[in-house]
Amino acid sequence: MEEVKQGGVPQKGRRRDQIIISTSITGIIANVFLAGFKAFVGAASHSIAIVMDAVNNLSDALSSLITIIGTKLAGRAPDKKHPLGHGRTEYLSAAIISIIVLYAGVTAFVESVKKIITPETPEYSALSLIIIAVAVVVKILLGLYVKKTGEKVDSDALVASGSDALFDSIISGSTLVAALIFLITGKSLESWLGAVIALFIIKSGIEMLRETLSSIIGERIPAELAMSVKDTINSFEEVHGSYDLIIHNYGPETLVGSVHIEVPDSITAHRLDELQRAITRKVLENTGVVMTGISVYAMNMQDEKIKKMEAFARKTTFTHKHALQLHGFYVDEPEKRVTFDVVVGYEEKDRQGVIDQIRSEMEKQYPDYKTYVTLDYDISD
Repeated sequence: MEEVKQGGVPQKGRRRDQIIISTSITGIIANVFLAGFKAFVGAASHSIAIVMDAVNNLSDALSSLITIIGTKLAGRAPDKKHPLGHGRTEYLSAAIISIIVLYAGVTAFVESVKKIITPETPEYSALSLIIIAVAVVVKILLGLYVKKTGEKVDSDALVASGSDALFDSIISGSTLVAALIFLITGKSLESWLGAVIALFIIKSGIEMLRETLSSIIGERIPAELAMSVKDTINSFEEVHGSYDLIIHNYGPETLVGSVHIEVPDSITAHRLDELQRAITRKVLENTGVVMTGISVYAMNMQDEKIKKMEAFARKTTFTHKHALQLHGFYVDEPEKRVTFDVVVGYEEKDRQGVIDQIRSEMEKQYPDYKTYVTLDYDISD
């Protein structure tokens, strides 16, 4: 079981941090050596494509350095100002890496355009081609290693770095092809290839930045995690359903959640307290999510009339194309009040209009009751 921070929030173990840092150091060393070799070959052969490839290797090394710094900062213990830790720092470091990649791409494109306007004839040697070929192999091996390690320890930064390295191997391979074309035909494609490489780098930077910003803004809970949490909760006999699951991400392995559970209206406060504690323990053990809030929907269990009212509510609700779920149905007989929640999909342009129609149909069918329908959003699977 994972180590736990103060307050019961799971934290990334030291082992994970060490793996990320050691992998990043390997990436730095490999990329610095590759950049040096490529810069030398590019300058000697007047190849802008190879020089730009060397610049890209330096940006990769810088990205690995930022990954190390981000991991160190994210691993700091919780404090009064940040009681849930500093795990989100990893996302900020990933955003910085994306900006660096984007800047490197723009710079490479500008330099390539300059060379297109004022071209230089490249001069290749057998040694330069061998170095480029070796660089391709090294990048493939490095990319596979970094990406696989990132997936193993759930590090988006490492996965991105590994994918970028694999992509770089394709770029370097293209440079090698351009060199061979020049040696065979005498036609230089260097500047144009440099521009194409730069555009691919820019595209990669934009995609990385978009994905990172999406994580910072807050994404939908992965379906597998949502179903695992709900299955764990629903495994308790008294729980007849779990809804409105929200999980907040405070880092790759620091997840805090809340949920509504549907239980019989006859359950005692003592048993409900035991149930909530047991659910919290089991969800943490099975999924690593800390359930800080478990709210309750009471179920009418005995009255046949109320069961028919719920059946009508469901029938009315699901006549609407984008109505996804009805839950929390409860009738307060003394007060003549009906309450329930309806989840309406984002495809529906007038979600509140759907809710108003459902409420109107219920009050038309049961005029003696006041109906309250809450609009719920499609937050989790």
